[in-house]
Order: sequence, then C-alpha cells, then structure tokens
Amino acid sequence: MATIDRSADERIREVGILRKLLSRPELGAVSGAILVFIFFAIVAANRGFLSFRGVSSWLEVSAQLGILAIGASLLMIGGEFDLSIGSMIAAAGMAMAIPVAVYGWPFWLAILLAFAFALFVGYINGMIVNRTRLPSFIVTLAFLFILRGLTIGFTRLITGRTQVSGLKPAAEGDWLAVIFRGDIFGLPVSIYWWLGLAVLTTWILTRTQFGNWVFGVGGDANAARNTGVPVERVRIILFMGTAVAATIFAALQVIDLGSADVNRGQLKEFEAIIAAVIGGCLLTGGYGSVVGAVFGALIFGMVQQGIFFTGVNTDWFKVFLGLMLLIAVLFNNFIRKRATEAK
Repeated sequence: MATIDRSADERIREVGILRKLLSRPELGAVSGAILVFIFFAIVAANRGFLSFRGVSSWLEVSAQLGILAIGASLLMIGGEFDLSIGSMIAAAGMAMAIPVAVYGWPFWLAILLAFAFALFVGYINGMIVNRTRLPSFIVTLAFLFILRGLTIGFTRLITGRTQVSGLKPAAEGDWLAVIFRGDIFGLPVSIYWWLGLAVLTTWILTRTQFGNWVFGVGGDANAARNTGVPVERVRIILFMGTAVAATIFAALQVIDLGSADVNRGQLKEFEAIIAAVIGGCLLTGGYGSVVGAVFGALIFGMVQQGIFFTGVNTDWFKVFLGLMLLIAVLFNNFIRKRATEAK
C-alpha cells in the first residue's frame, strides 16, 4: 500500500510558530504596546507612570479611544469607514443633556433617546452607502458636517449656548446613568466598558456566523453576496455599531463631567481609525481584529500620558501619532504579505 507524503501536502502541512504569529493582524500592535510600555517604564517610572494613579490615567485615555476603535475596527474589517464618529459624540451628548437640563427628563430616558438617535443615524449612513454605492468615506464625511451643524444649530436655538452644564445632580441615583459613572476598584468605569466590549465583539467576530459575514463583506462583497451573505444588512449593522460606540463614549463623558459641548469629539474619528490601523486593520477591508484595535488604543493612551509624565511638550504627541500611523500601515502590509505566503 502506497504511503502518503505528508510533507508535500499543503493541506496537512504543519505551520511553524513564527508563521502563525506573522498571520495574526494584532502582532504589530501587541509588540508595539510592549515596547512603548518598556520605554516609558524606564524613562518615566520615577515620575508617576507606573503609579496606580498613573496607570489609571493612561488606561482611561486608552479605554475612551478604545471604545471608538472597537466600532471602527469592525466597520473597517467590513470594508467601510465612518468619519461621522466625532460629530456623533457631540450630537449624542446633546441628545442626553438638553432633555435633562431644559425639559426635566429623567436621565435614563435621555440616554435611551441618545442611543435611539445613534441607531437611526447609523442606519441612515448604512442605507445611503447601500443604495447609492457611494464610498462610505464620502457619505460619512458629509454626515460629519451635517451632524455637527445640526448639533450646533439646535443647541443654540434651544439653549442660546453651545454648552449645557449642571447635569451631575440629575445623574445621581439614576438607575441607567450609574453604569456610566464612577470608579470600580479604583479604576474608571470606562475601562470596564472597554474590556467588556472587547470581549463581546471579539467573540462575535471570531465565533459567530455574523463575524464570518463581516470578513466576507470586507474581503469581497460580491462573492459574499453570491454565497448568501446579507451584505447590505451587515453594512447597516456595522454602521449602527460605530454610532452606538460613539454614544457610549458620549454618555461616559457627559455623566462624568456633568456637561455636554457641541465641540466635543472633534478628530476622534481619525484617532479611532488610527488605533484600528495600528491594530492591524487594513484600509482595504477583510483583515484585522478587535484585539489589535484594543492594543492600538493602548499604545495611544500610553504615549499620550507617557509624554506628559516625562515632562516633554505634549505638542509633539501629534507628530508621534502621525509616525505611528505611517509605520503601522507599512508593517501591516508586510504582515499581510507574509500571512498570504503562509497559506
């Protein structure tokens, strides 16, 4: 009986550990996070970077961006972009603040209104992209201005100002507001939201049929449609997801600070995309991971606060952020090529 040469059969050939690692989209972000942590642990350890307060500060910055990056990464894996995230933060914040401050609504009802509004905006974004076949970059860029303009216009029309404050008393004891405020074991609640969403979305992306659909839509929408994937529905859900992520961010800020401002969220859409790209998401879609976006946000938080602890002028942070984006794109292209070779 003839024997099978297993070494010549690619279907059963064992893949080395190095190739397995190189096939992981989050490799660059994890490696980068470790290097950044070591660097600031050495340079700023005696200046508070490793103190409980210091760790809490850069984890909180990472968490707030990480919540947005999770939504952005899922959408990017699905082959789309959402540039209206920042404007959605301001709009959702005002959707909570105005009913409470002006009309005396309970906070829980205002929060539900904000999330309902976010789901509606996400649905509209997705529907327009599906119906018109326009690039999501253009559609959501338009909504960036539309939402920001509506937020400023309605806020000034109703309140005469661009900021609504004094919301903390209304949030005290509210059954829904309580999950967006305070600390748990000394750490801001935003960190737990970040980690909880990361676990949930990672499970969805890697363990469910919907996760397979997301990769399929981002990789080749036409091929996915031909195999029965509801491409249009998947896109709409992903756009609704980014809007919900922005609203969670807004709720955390509004309830923590006790105020809302029409200028909040500016440039957050780009920071979220940068964190997702650093985390291994390709601009062309079909490749990436939530875990990578989490570590991309962690790098962002450590660098931003680490520069502060070292005493360096924080104006240089933007330079570093741009360099991180460029390096991440180059590294991700390299990783994708190696991953393709490993298959």
